[in-house]
Amino acid sequence: MSVSPTFEESARVAAPASREMCAAVYRGAGRVSMEQVPVPEISDGEVLIRVSACGICGTDIKKIQHGFIAPPQIFGHEVAGTVVSVGRGVQRWKAGDRVVSFHHVPCGACFYCERRLFSQCAGYKKVGLTAGFDPNGGGFAEYVRAMPWIVEHGMVAIPDGVSFEEATFVEPVNTCLKAIEKARIVAGETVLVIGQGPIGLLLMMLARLAGATVVTSDPMPERRAASSRLGATAAFDPTEGRLADEVRARSQGRGADAVLVAVPLPAAVAEALAAARPGGRVLLFAQNDPHLKIEFPAAAVGVEEKEILGSYSAAVDRQDDSARLVFSKALPVAELITHRFPLQDFEQAWSLAAKPRMNSLKVVITP
Repeated sequence: MSVSPTFEESARVAAPASREMCAAVYRGAGRVSMEQVPVPEISDGEVLIRVSACGICGTDIKKIQHGFIAPPQIFGHEVAGTVVSVGRGVQRWKAGDRVVSFHHVPCGACFYCERRLFSQCAGYKKVGLTAGFDPNGGGFAEYVRAMPWIVEHGMVAIPDGVSFEEATFVEPVNTCLKAIEKARIVAGETVLVIGQGPIGLLLMMLARLAGATVVTSDPMPERRAASSRLGATAAFDPTEGRLADEVRARSQGRGADAVLVAVPLPAAVAEALAAARPGGRVLLFAQNDPHLKIEFPAAAVGVEEKEILGSYSAAVDRQDDSARLVFSKALPVAELITHRFPLQDFEQAWSLAAKPRMNSLKVVITP
């Protein structure tokens, strides 16, 4: 494990020397096994990518912890690496290209795509990046296979001067940019972001780029400090019980125009509604647990006309925007990485990501 950032990297372009590779294989709720699995074989229109870095996402943690998906699986979808071989007919990419790859791409022509609800497209739900077993990202392995629709529409070239670790943020930044747009945040508004883990910090920074005044909350003092350092106007401790009052004090007594909930705690939704002004918006970003139930005061919606919105996954028409924000350093994503682990230490890595310590934010696997 290393906790200091490294920015100088050399592309690894050699084809696999073995037919087997190391992978972190999910074997049931709370169980991940380091195993030797076959290197994926590519077909026409596909590419093989040597994974150089893969971020651990909150969705990965939930899948592993709660067993939502039948094993075996190889997770990991914040993937950056080097193309090592290409299938017949591939023209956009060649061996040696440094790339970041999405794992979902919508069809672009269905009812949902026409309405920019890309994550509801049936084609989008078909994962196109895999390291074996049922396709599920595969970034927690040495190599991943990108299927034709990903090769054509879901891969982005990494420019010189951008590390693989930084490039892993293109997908999560996309999801956060989509959430900012879904919450209709505009310049001059007051925005509260609940939770200042890696996603909450990205939401905070993007809301600031949209021109909003942003306040945040997190029970961990180190995360509140990071939030203030990266641009939040104020960062509060929600355990003190004064969050809604603090937000109203900074918004002429009204409350936040929009509240972004970046923690999966059910109680955070009622807290968000209390902090939002009448007619304000509450966007649920972290509430993607299929078994989670949430209670909140009905009058907050039915009388005070507050909106509850949801945002899930990435938007294909924001790939270029999210890449530009990362590659131009407009978002200082490298500052969010506090821990990196080799693939062999995956169990330690995901345990830290699931139960963060005071000094931890983004955890990255470097196979």
